[in-house]
Amino acid sequence: MKKTLKITDIIALGFMTFAFFLGAGNIIFPPLAGQLAGDNMLPAMSGFLVTAVGLPLIGIIAVAIAGGGWKGLTRDLPSKVATLMAVLIFIIIGPAFAAPRTGLVAYEMAVKPFITDASQTSLTIFSILFFAVALFFAWSRGKLIDMIGKFLTPALFVVLTVLAIAVFVNPQGTIVAAQGDYVTQAFTTGFLEGYNTMDTFAALMFGMLIVDVIRSKGVTDDKTTCTYLIYAGLIAAAGLAFVYVSLFYLGATSSSIAAGVGNGGTILTTYVMALFGSTGQIILSAIVLLACLTTAIGLISACADYFSTLTPMSYKKWAVLLAVVCAVVANVGLNMLITLSVPVLFALYPVAIALVALTLIRKWLPNPRLAYRVVLLVSFIFSMIDVAKYLKFDMSLFSSLPLFNYGMAWVLPTLIALIVTRFIGGKQPKDDDKHTVII
Repeated sequence: MKKTLKITDIIALGFMTFAFFLGAGNIIFPPLAGQLAGDNMLPAMSGFLVTAVGLPLIGIIAVAIAGGGWKGLTRDLPSKVATLMAVLIFIIIGPAFAAPRTGLVAYEMAVKPFITDASQTSLTIFSILFFAVALFFAWSRGKLIDMIGKFLTPALFVVLTVLAIAVFVNPQGTIVAAQGDYVTQAFTTGFLEGYNTMDTFAALMFGMLIVDVIRSKGVTDDKTTCTYLIYAGLIAAAGLAFVYVSLFYLGATSSSIAAGVGNGGTILTTYVMALFGSTGQIILSAIVLLACLTTAIGLISACADYFSTLTPMSYKKWAVLLAVVCAVVANVGLNMLITLSVPVLFALYPVAIALVALTLIRKWLPNPRLAYRVVLLVSFIFSMIDVAKYLKFDMSLFSSLPLFNYGMAWVLPTLIALIVTRFIGGKQPKDDDKHTVII
């Protein structure tokens, strides 16, 4: 008999997925973007929702269509290239940037305000404790739904709902004029700001972890597994959209109490204190600790799960190693970590987006093998123009490219490559499509 999940398990699976995505960047970036966008909040928020909600949801769907794994997503690429891409993405969302950032944000926003004389030592001690707790929860993959989806996330969602209601019922200021790039480029600036959440990367990697969790519940049928994966993605997307809309509005109405602070975490802290008084910091600490902890658990689990398939080291040994590395990297400081991550995001995000797009239209491509190679190469080459421009190199030679001034020079060349390979390339011999699942 085909094993299925109960409704409560499906909801818990969706909550678990939501919690994996809702981490440090999801909390600190929207308030600042909302404040800077001001009266252009709606187009800016729309752009942000495209990259921070729409693309991760489409990424989850792409993983489902490809059969639930990285091999299915990249079967038309040379195996070494596919492995290199996966390793780079896992390093970015794991020990190099995203996972340590969860510990840093948790310290800066949830713990540091309670420490009278905060120092590097206090950060080090907290980092060790934080990632030790994350390791404890990540130790058993099979219990992730029960531990996160049924307990930690509902608590997080309740506190977030209280904050959202308070923000809309009692805004702490009026919406003022847009600033900086949000004056003339609100949508595209919001779109690029959504890169910072790293959730399109995370979707490709969490998809595999979620499939493992579903199968640990006894579901073995591929089509049923991938249907549940899509359900989880939809629940997570709805939750993320709810959080982002409330945080954008919080930022847009924060100018009178947190003008010019330049940091989304500070905006959020100031706003919550204004709303709830002395208990505000406790509420904020609960939100930040739960959000960052659940994401750290998901990132350590996903990375350990993948790296254990590449090496003789077991999942548990990788989990320990990753937790230790994350604790060490977390001590470099939040601003430095964000600065280092931006050029890497500019380089690889377009490739991840192109990979998702190719997966969705693969069955209509006459030669998928050629299409994947050409489109991903084009997206990477032109993304490097945006990287070079960010690093202050003179790239005016390419200024005639559409969207060059918006940091999206890769879009048109990638789209052209996609269209050309849709109609040109000849027939590819029938390959093994066992990874493809028709939903």
